[in-house]
Amino acid sequence: MTENTTVPAPIDDFIAAVNRHDEAAFLDSFTAEGSVDDWGRIFAGREAIKGWSDGEFIGANGTLTVEEVSTEGEAIHVVGDWRSTHANGRSAFTFTTEGDKIVRMTIREG
Repeated sequence: MTENTTVPAPIDDFIAAVNRHDEAAFLDSFTAEGSVDDWGRIFAGREAIKGWSDGEFIGANGTLTVEEVSTEGEAIHVVGDWRSTHANGRSAFTFTTEGDKIVRMTIREG
């Protein structure tokens, strides 16, 4: 595992979109088949991700302050302080990308 403090693109752009509550840019960060695994709950495809996000991510005014970044093979791991009207606390996000898009985002306790 390689650790650094720089968030690689496209994850940096994704986090910026989340922090400015830009739903369109957030959704456009994913591939058409992209998915979110939020503690074992899977949301696949744009509409499912939007439905989840409306209540728990962008719609909950979420912001992420990055504290740690590492890579392991193709996976990009970001740990940070998550704040929203839905949930708060240190969270771990693991991203798999394809080109400049996110294929999968997995969320767990940080």
